[in-house]
Amino acid sequence: MLSDRHRAGLAERLWQAEQTRTACAPLVGDEAVISTTDAYAIQSINLSRRVELGARIVGRKVGLTSDAIQRWLGVDRPDFGGLLNTMEIPDGGLLRLDGLLQPRAEGEIAFVLGDDLIGPGVTVADVLSATDFVLPAIEVIDSRIANWKITFADTVADNASSGRFVLGTTPVSIEDLELGLVGMALRKRGRVISTGAGAACLGNPVHAVVWLANTLGTLGTPLLAGDLVLSGALGPPTPLDPGDWLEVDIARIGRCGFRCQ
Repeated sequence: MLSDRHRAGLAERLWQAEQTRTACAPLVGDEAVISTTDAYAIQSINLSRRVELGARIVGRKVGLTSDAIQRWLGVDRPDFGGLLNTMEIPDGGLLRLDGLLQPRAEGEIAFVLGDDLIGPGVTVADVLSATDFVLPAIEVIDSRIANWKITFADTVADNASSGRFVLGTTPVSIEDLELGLVGMALRKRGRVISTGAGAACLGNPVHAVVWLANTLGTLGTPLLAGDLVLSGALGPPTPLDPGDWLEVDIARIGRCGFRCQ
């Protein structure tokens, strides 16, 4: 276990990488061993710093939920990070790439909760009952670690490689939806560059929310009514460049998109 001072130093490395737009070396390497507890503590330091500067936490994201993402990054389990209001880009809006380092986009299903979910012990039925509605979403993942050369601890500490997100604007009831079967197509400049289905996300995106609620519950942190949950990628991510136009289309849920500059 790292000391508080060591955790703070690693959090500062990630913070400076983001502020200067200069990717840093991995946290895991010549440092002392970074446990999962250390990594989430480092994540919390920088989230708290952003809140102190005026940002507001609006929910959580679940990451590393698909085989494609896990193979790409060489990890074998999900993680979570915090979502801030300052990360949201309006549907049809503009994403400024100069605020990011190594952005990649992926299509997801977003859950908006109508009731609290307090784990451990949360079930699929609990998530279905607590969900107010779902939305199509694009998450823009980013890494402050150079060349995405990350371990599980690196991405956890780096707020689960969060960057930005875009949501659709038409709420869809989860009733009668089989989220494991819905198809997803992500288009860039009008061409389909990533496809997938709900089953790619831990078998069903609902399972990702169950995992999140129970994992947070062990830490004494509930998911609350009104919280947004990005449940994880339905297909492989794609890199972003200036001039790109991205749109996701999720069957029976809808579309959303943004432009890159």
